[in-house]
Amino acid sequence: MSSKIRIYHNPACGTSRNTLALIRNTGQEPEVIEYLKTPPNKAELVHLIENSKLSVREALRKNVEPYETQKLDQPHWTDEQLINFMIEYPILINRPFVVTELGVKLCRPSELVLDILPAPQLGALSKEDGEVIIDQDGNRLK
Repeated sequence: MSSKIRIYHNPACGTSRNTLALIRNTGQEPEVIEYLKTPPNKAELVHLIENSKLSVREALRKNVEPYETQKLDQPHWTDEQLINFMIEYPILINRPFVVTELGVKLCRPSELVLDILPAPQLGALSKEDGEVIIDQDGNRLK
C-alpha cells in the first residue's frame, strides 16, 4: 500500500526527525522530501503555506543567516518577495511541513502531526529529548 503522506524533511532537525518517527509509528512510510536537496517549486510552496492556513511570515524560518542578512523582518517585504527568498534559500522554509489526506500542517511541535494522520498510533513513542508523546496503550498524551 503506497503512502499518501508526504513530509518536507530536514534530517539535521530534531523536530523534523521526531515528526517522521511519529508518522512511522502509525505503520506507514511517508514520501520523504529532503527539501534542502529537493526544494519545492514556487507553486508547491504557496500550496503548502496556504493549505496549512499560515501566513508567509509564519512559514518563514527566522533563526538562519539569510533571514538576518536580508533583513527579512522588515515590514516592506511583500509575500511574493518573501516566497521568492524562500525559493532562492530553501533553508528559510520552516519545517517540517506534512501533507496527508486530512490536511497540511507545519509540525512545530512535532506532535501536531497527530492531528492530520489518518491511521491510529501503534505503540509508545517518545521524542528525542525523552518526552513521552504516545503511551504504551497508544494514547496521545498531549
